[in-house]
Amino acid sequence: MKHLLDLASWSTEELEHLLRLAVHLKMEWQSGGNRPVLQGKLLAMVFQKPSLRTRVSFEVAMKHLGGDALMLGPQEIGLGKRESIADVARVLSGYVQGIMARVFDHSHVVELSQYASVPVINGLSDDTHPCQAMADMLTIHERFGQLKGLKLAYIGDGNNVATSLLYAAAHFGLDFAIAAPEGYELPERVREIAAPLIARSGIHVEAMDDPQAAVRNAHVIYTDTWVSMGQEEETAARRATFAPYQVNEALVAAADKEAIVLHCLPAHRGDEITDAVTDGPHSRIFQQAENRLHAQKAILAHLMG
Repeated sequence: MKHLLDLASWSTEELEHLLRLAVHLKMEWQSGGNRPVLQGKLLAMVFQKPSLRTRVSFEVAMKHLGGDALMLGPQEIGLGKRESIADVARVLSGYVQGIMARVFDHSHVVELSQYASVPVINGLSDDTHPCQAMADMLTIHERFGQLKGLKLAYIGDGNNVATSLLYAAAHFGLDFAIAAPEGYELPERVREIAAPLIARSGIHVEAMDDPQAAVRNAHVIYTDTWVSMGQEEETAARRATFAPYQVNEALVAAADKEAIVLHCLPAHRGDEITDAVTDGPHSRIFQQAENRLHAQKAILAHLMG
């Protein structure tokens, strides 16, 4: 049984296939609609966190491919509280052909996959965000016609999104720079997991605390919120620490002149990114959000088709 829990555990060939499939399914949709390759199939969507893009893109993706999706919020399923995760996985496997889970603790989605007899997709965990990174690769590929040889600079918290971007960069051949303040760097275990991928692809990876240095010659500037769900009590401290890491017009000007700016959303405008950049000529943020739909179609078709 194949699951998508993180990008590090998939082969580069498999992810390249997913990207090609995403490109094909997007073109097919724009040319009059997708073939119903998931007709009669159902996806259970398990949410511990609120969601706009993840919820809508997965549900619409299933409908475009001929299937359907069921939304299960925290009030229906208290994973590991009202019912054990193992029991939830086994019960849902009797009803549906796939499970997507958006959780806090990564171990919850891992445990779901261990007991489910249908594919499990990580729609986001505190450790990784693989579906987002695939949509990001699709967006970059659309802009530049390639991925290999480009440079991606991530500015901000070394979080789940930064983790998945590092894995994706290593698979697809993008050089990767991250600028994060002390104490907010990518976790050591992430660097250890990525090391063999990086060695095989030969990409250049840099970690620093200087955003201006990180974006030098970058083709992609990427940022994320400074305060993720579950970190609200740290808001004031994080705002103060991350203030020099804002993606603004001056920072964009320090990158390659053709650089694009990405953000996984929701954006806190005026904090990690300015209005001028979000709505400016370098932004591909809303194309990126739309591409969640097409990248996830590829994942769903591959795992459930």
